[in-house]
Amino acid sequence: MAEARGQNAVTKALNAAWVRPFLFLIVIVVAWDLSIRLFHIPAYQIPAPGDVVAVLLSDWPELLRQAWPTTYATVCGFVLSALFGVPVAMLIAGSKTVESYVYPLLVFSQSVPKIAIAPLFVVWFGFGIVPKVISAFLLGFFPVVVSAVQGFKSVDPDMVDLARAMQGSRFQVFRAVNLPHALPAIFSGLKVSVTLAVVGAVVGEFVGSNSGIGYVMQRSIGTFDLPTMFAALVILALLGVVLFWLVDRIERLVLPWHVSQREEIIFAS
Repeated sequence: MAEARGQNAVTKALNAAWVRPFLFLIVIVVAWDLSIRLFHIPAYQIPAPGDVVAVLLSDWPELLRQAWPTTYATVCGFVLSALFGVPVAMLIAGSKTVESYVYPLLVFSQSVPKIAIAPLFVVWFGFGIVPKVISAFLLGFFPVVVSAVQGFKSVDPDMVDLARAMQGSRFQVFRAVNLPHALPAIFSGLKVSVTLAVVGAVVGEFVGSNSGIGYVMQRSIGTFDLPTMFAALVILALLGVVLFWLVDRIERLVLPWHVSQREEIIFAS
């Protein structure tokens, strides 16, 4: 009986959401270290995992201090992406005229590399936080719009007609039918947006900044300090994971009724 309980505890632990990615990460790190040893890769090309861990341990306070400007710019850009992206998607989904004018321009804007126009933001707004927030906003805006448009367009017209037949106002129909139906797609776009916002903030720091993880990476590249650069990449990856997890938690709180959450509960049980 005790052995069966122990096996069940081990099985539940292995099925935890964070365990398998953590185990896979360990495999990647071990393969990384073995590759360096087997192929005698010099440290100025790829640092050993131990060197990166040593930098993370020794420079953790400084890396954490530099991560704050990047996090702030990322969150601000992401929030602006959500605040502007969803209303724009509503206009595009609700009007063929707006869609014909605006949607092609949005698609066209995504073909312009943000690293190419980021110096303009520095010229226009200086070396403060604003260029980084704009870069994060521009990268995070498009996924929100595309996903939200898809969500609003996929609403069943019969449900809308039924709500209108029940004398519901436009706002009541939107709140009771359109928005709940579109929320899963909106959150899908928000998850993509929050990770791209991290990239956008770093792009802004690459172009002109004296603080942030992007600044640390630029400085490390200039001095060929690859362990510090890889440590900065680890911080960025952790930042993206944490922000993605927060958006996912919010989605589960807002959409406990969605089929994806029900399936997860069934599998967990």
